Amino acid sequence: MRVAGICLTLLALTACAQAQPLVPESAPDAVAASTAFPAADRPVASIVSSHSGSEFARDEAGEAERTLALLPLKPGVTVADIGAGDGYFTVRLARALDGIGEVIATDVTPEYLDGLKARIRREGHANVSFVLGGFDDPRLAPASADVALMVRMYHEIEQPYAFLWRLRDGLKEGGVVAVSERDRETENHGIRPALLRCEFEAVGYEQVAFQDIGPGNGYVALFRPSQPRPEPAAIEPCKG
Repeated sequence: MRVAGICLTLLALTACAQAQPLVPESAPDAVAASTAFPAADRPVASIVSSHSGSEFARDEAGEAERTLALLPLKPGVTVADIGAGDGYFTVRLARALDGIGEVIATDVTPEYLDGLKARIRREGHANVSFVLGGFDDPRLAPASADVALMVRMYHEIEQPYAFLWRLRDGLKEGGVVAVSERDRETENHGIRPALLRCEFEAVGYEQVAFQDIGPGNGYVALFRPSQPRPEPAAIEPCKG
């Protein structure tokens, strides 16, 4: 529609009031209409909060420490914290990568992103940039992230196959996707590991690591692109 087109144009020009890097120009095959992708054959949970428990409790349980230990955080790395919410992982990544790496914080809720920008300014982190993501597209700049981290939010992605398909554009050569979730049904804000693996494999990724990170914290699974990206209409949805 004309109004939607105007909004998208303004978004690209203004970066939605400071979000950066800007929504990237995509290659023609990367802008396939979301209707070409299959829908998830399982419930999709709604977004209910910008956080997943108190930061003190999460630190006490060792969630961040155990999760970050599984990521390839070598000097020069860029980590995209997708669905950053109030920034629990964004700020811990910013501290861990201070002077050696960068963080891209994304979220689909502008209010969450605005609150996180204010927090980053207060805490004085200079290695964080921001992206206003979409429900079917993380909107990372091409080849901008070595690691894409999704913590307790994958079950909320409305169009997971379109999202994962487009996420591949944002990964650098050799890049990985790390998903932290709880082993439960998606309607209960988690996802079974076998279903998660199936959905990633349907878009050409392979699972390269899996680790339980302790009681209450769930698990972390790492994936990397390993097969040619399928045509959207050829993707076989997994049974939830």
